[in-house]
Amino acid sequence: MANIVGIDLGTTFSALAILNAIGKPEIIPNTDGERLTPSAIFFDEENSDIVRVGIEAINSRHLNAERSVRWIKRQMGDASYRKNIDSKDWTPVELSALILKKLKQDCSAENNEIHDAVISVPAHFDEVRRKATMDAGTMAGLNVIGIVNEPVAAALYYATTREVSGRVLVYDLGGGTFDVTILDVKGHQMSIVCSQGDHALGGVDFDRKVLELLEQSYRDKFGAELIDSDEDRAKYEDEAEDIKRTLSRRNVAKIMLYGPAGNMRVEITRDMFEQAISDLMNRADILVEVALEEAGAEPSAIDKVLLVGGSTRIPLIRQHLEKMFGFAPETAVNVDECVGLGAALHAGLVMLREKPEAVPPGISNGLKDINLTDVCNHSYGTVCAPLDKETGRRVIANRIILNKNMPVPCEASQTFYTLTDGQSELEVTITQGEDTDVEYVKKVATHKFELPPDRPAGCPIKVTYGYDVNQRMHCKFEDVQSSKVLEVDLSLDRDGSMSQSETTQNQERLSAVGRSRVE
Repeated sequence: MANIVGIDLGTTFSALAILNAIGKPEIIPNTDGERLTPSAIFFDEENSDIVRVGIEAINSRHLNAERSVRWIKRQMGDASYRKNIDSKDWTPVELSALILKKLKQDCSAENNEIHDAVISVPAHFDEVRRKATMDAGTMAGLNVIGIVNEPVAAALYYATTREVSGRVLVYDLGGGTFDVTILDVKGHQMSIVCSQGDHALGGVDFDRKVLELLEQSYRDKFGAELIDSDEDRAKYEDEAEDIKRTLSRRNVAKIMLYGPAGNMRVEITRDMFEQAISDLMNRADILVEVALEEAGAEPSAIDKVLLVGGSTRIPLIRQHLEKMFGFAPETAVNVDECVGLGAALHAGLVMLREKPEAVPPGISNGLKDINLTDVCNHSYGTVCAPLDKETGRRVIANRIILNKNMPVPCEASQTFYTLTDGQSELEVTITQGEDTDVEYVKKVATHKFELPPDRPAGCPIKVTYGYDVNQRMHCKFEDVQSSKVLEVDLSLDRDGSMSQSETTQNQERLSAVGRSRVE
């Protein structure tokens, strides 16, 4: 029987889950016996083809920080990011593939070989980051059958393990990203209403606030800097993370600082920590308010708040949510594992939809009552030049074609017209964002569309965008008179631009990941 797999590719930790014989998801421990694998990478100093992923990579970065990588998920979609190791530039996609390869390899050691998988992503990830995540899976030797939003996966697991009903808010604060998603739940029937998020707000940022407290304490006593090397920084980053966790259980955390000017003992109180993270909490609170406004709901309309992600263990977060909604949020499942477990459930739903004959009867029966309706997480449009009603002149504007929060799968079309006589090409631009001003939206792809020559102005161009259940978009530009068509499935080039040729280019990069021995 082929395994049905879901993967939580996290900023600080990653996890892999499979569906058992009756359709229940189970986390598969790695070869160290741990249910979560640190999303850390270390390139062996003696043999660069040996790559260590997980806890050994965390420990090794204290010895040689230049050969280590952490928090690479934050760089997904960043065309400029490269990690140079032994004269080779590693991209975020390739580095993420090494983490996925470790998960796949460890799962296969105790189970049958895995191939098909769903990988989770933050709900606010744009097309570039989603495609980069899928490419990382491909490089790791996986067939990525789908992408699922992390809060959606978590809600899926919550709803299948306990009584959840009504309008639900999922508060997902992980190691590097934050999402807030509102959905309507009735039994195993789930409909997403809206999502908001921040790709630069997570546990890492809380750790940095602790590190700033340690550094300031050292300056105050010695008038000197605590950290004078990358290795020292790596060490104290991990110490700061431990302090944050301690302060979730106790009111005081104590540590010895060993700096170049001398040693000292420091106590960090929970009050000091909460004051330091107040600006981060304000950012999270604002996103919750924006999501409520987008859903047209007051806090009193929310029936349950579900916590997801290890950073939700911080007591101040629970206090803020209880004050906002008037009741305590729920943590009835393991907040570190529910995304991976939900991703496995989503993988089963994808297989039932696309290859029902490949799903064993026990799993099929276990999933038969689950129904999930997701939404488009961004608005998508194109750049056009309509007439300004006041001036009579043409202005450059963004015209939205697919609206945010449309239930998926969805498709929408609009017709535009050529501007000049003899126009032989169009520059078509795919945009992401809610504004009509092109300065305030993201241009995710630009293509040249060749047109027949010698025609008058005003020839119709039909633009159709479709968004599928796996959160992937397909764009079609059709010259109505000639039936000539330009079709674009969004992909990410090595330089970060969007194109249709990524699959071919990626095949040339597979060998670098494939030949690396992951341990």
